[in-house]
Amino acid sequence: MKLHFIPILAALLVVVAVTQCPTGGDATHPSELYWQNMLPKTPMPKTVQDLLVLRPDFVEEKNTYVGVGKGGVNVDTRKPGGSGTSVGVGKGGVGVVTNKPGGSGTSVGVGKGGVGVDTNKPGGSHTSVGVGKGGVVVVNRKPGGKGTAVNVGKGGVHVGTRNPKSGGGTTVNVGHKGGVGVDTGKQGGRTKVNVGKGGISVNTHKKGKRPVTVYVHPGPNPFQYNYAASANQLQDNPNSALFFLEKDLHSGKKMNLQFIKTTNGATLLPRQLAKSIPFSSNKLTDILDQFSVDPSSEEAEVIKDTIKKCEEPTVAKEEKHCATSLESMIDFSTSKLGKNVNASATEINKEETKKQQYVIQSGVKKMNGDHAVVCHGQSYLYAVYFCHATHSTRAYTVPLVGTDGTKVKAVAVCHTDTSSWNPKHLAFQVLKVKPGAVPICHFLPEDHIVWTIKN
Repeated sequence: MKLHFIPILAALLVVVAVTQCPTGGDATHPSELYWQNMLPKTPMPKTVQDLLVLRPDFVEEKNTYVGVGKGGVNVDTRKPGGSGTSVGVGKGGVGVVTNKPGGSGTSVGVGKGGVGVDTNKPGGSHTSVGVGKGGVVVVNRKPGGKGTAVNVGKGGVHVGTRNPKSGGGTTVNVGHKGGVGVDTGKQGGRTKVNVGKGGISVNTHKKGKRPVTVYVHPGPNPFQYNYAASANQLQDNPNSALFFLEKDLHSGKKMNLQFIKTTNGATLLPRQLAKSIPFSSNKLTDILDQFSVDPSSEEAEVIKDTIKKCEEPTVAKEEKHCATSLESMIDFSTSKLGKNVNASATEINKEETKKQQYVIQSGVKKMNGDHAVVCHGQSYLYAVYFCHATHSTRAYTVPLVGTDGTKVKAVAVCHTDTSSWNPKHLAFQVLKVKPGAVPICHFLPEDHIVWTIKN
């Protein structure tokens, strides 16, 4: 039996994260240290903190470790005493280990040779499953629903080890074309790895804790001003609702909005690591090869498109820079505004929000000056920010409340000179205005950042 999922597994290598042992050592991210040194009086926005995965609270509170590098992906949710879940994905396949006190647990290995599952239990009892080219072998199913079930067919491979009482266990699904899914379902916590055409995600969730997600997803970016929206993007793009006119920026105004994350949790790399990775069109083949990305895949198109946009000429009256690290973003922003700056980002009191009606509350505040640097998160292998400095920008903080009670402290940016923008830009099509006619405003998604001079 030919296993079709091995090429898909290589797509996991399109995510790069900083790896560090979760059980000891200094977990402070180098970029965080650089921020503290360069901007000691500037608070770091929460969205930036969330992208720095080596924070001490990430390691000590969540007990979750996500490491992604050239060798693949490793997710470790193990706790003191040895319990927890470890997921490893690399060129060789997928390995899942759910350790429990006393030596019990479940081990799942998926590689070129097939699939192997071993559910160890105290006293030596266990269930072994082997799936290879020769077929399927299942050993030891226990009464009461415990044990392991394996189904192999044209649609792919399904391996499930479930405990009917606790609801725990491990599931591996390998589809013929749809991708790979690994789910270690446990009461109060679980780890998921999903690979498909739409992108790659690693998600670890514990009861009462904020989930940790690494995700790469292709899609257009409407926050570059030479961008022209197609008809279907105008209809389907949730960012289209973020554009509005400056005259509407007052309390009581109702707007239908959906706040999304553009970077989807992609990791901010330290500058030293980011600089060691090529980022240019003439190195595209090397980039795809380094991360084992199929040149004909959708992921490859996203990579190519982001790099191309970063290399395009700047529009008039604007300076731009693609920052592949937080240090690079800090350097660009302070070179345009000085070090006496504020960094602001949209904050939402919920993890996920739907499209709904929001009402602007009293307390709209204009930030200081008409000079700003706005940094927009891009779809890429790791966190890349498209930053542009302009002298014709007004920034605001805008309190919003949704119909379901969601509270948002939104950051809005108004561009007073849009005469050099692409006439087919999404904003003009949504608002039915022409370039340069009126100031164009938009709310920033949660993971975008605006830099302004302090009052």
